[in-house]
Amino acid sequence: MAAPDAKTPNKKPTIDDVAALSGVARVTVSRVLNGGANVRPEVREKVRGAVESLGYRVNVQARALAGGASRLFTLVHPAADDSEPNSYWESALELGALRACTRNGFHLMTRRVARADWTNRGWVRELIEHHRCDGIILTPPFADDVALAEFIRASGCVVVAIAPGSGARQTTLSVGIDDERAGYEIAAHLADLGHSAFAFIGGLEGHFAAEKRWVGVVRALADKGLGGDAIQFARGDFSFKSGVDLTPDLLAGRKKATALICANDDMAVGALFAAHRMGIAVPQHLSITGFDDTPVSALIWPPLTTIHQPIRKLGERAVDLLVEGMSSKTPRRKPGFELLPHELVIRHSTAVAPQRGMA
Repeated sequence: MAAPDAKTPNKKPTIDDVAALSGVARVTVSRVLNGGANVRPEVREKVRGAVESLGYRVNVQARALAGGASRLFTLVHPAADDSEPNSYWESALELGALRACTRNGFHLMTRRVARADWTNRGWVRELIEHHRCDGIILTPPFADDVALAEFIRASGCVVVAIAPGSGARQTTLSVGIDDERAGYEIAAHLADLGHSAFAFIGGLEGHFAAEKRWVGVVRALADKGLGGDAIQFARGDFSFKSGVDLTPDLLAGRKKATALICANDDMAVGALFAAHRMGIAVPQHLSITGFDDTPVSALIWPPLTTIHQPIRKLGERAVDLLVEGMSSKTPRRKPGFELLPHELVIRHSTAVAPQRGMA
């Protein structure tokens, strides 16, 4: 049988089109889309392939009337066995998402995926088939995985990415800030204070948002007439411990840094702790900056200069995008990236660069 022409003007692909293309019965397609049992893996994959090829989307309202919709969204976080979670980032996203879910009449579940499972799809199938999840919010590094987002959509589930990479920004509904611009602003602020020797503690390798912050820092220093030898780089993991552990070596080099930029506040607080332990006065001899504007950044001494990232708003907006993606009453949004504003927050952890003899 010839494949149905899903691209005929004004014709949306139907469940019968999916059945015809995959060569199975309509009831089998329905069973796959609704997470039913007793379907062979190869048949399930064939149906999902047809769904993706045709661009078929489950009629969520019809499924709800049939008792199939759970009105459940899931917020997905990475879990690394060798480091603690980025607690405020996760909790603030969850709070914003929960508020939006409550407002829209949905439930929210969070799922932390162990590093060993980052590249497989078993946890996605569990969310959709077992928990009957209607929408999934991906955070980095999952937000950068274009194939993962496509797999979720092909499974009949709406997906939104938070702080994704450039590829995902073009293909997936997503929301975030301009991380490169934010990195530029914080480095330019320090350069304007007269600093010429910098260090940067980055995040996990492959974390797009943190990498863009580094790109912005380097670009700002270049614009200020400072070359690549003006900054040292160390790879952190967003944890307090990595800030503590990496700071001593960064400050012991031949060209000691007078400005230390950290890719998040947790590492900046760790760097501040290390500086205090080493007897280095902040900000008199060393300026330290963070990123995110978490509550702790304003409570420690000296309080951190940082970038305010509207984390709760990111979680809230991600849920709103999921709701819009499910609704038949609003025009289907094209994949794309929605930019939320950030702000440079200047506090007491940064000051005019010390004279070289005093550093």
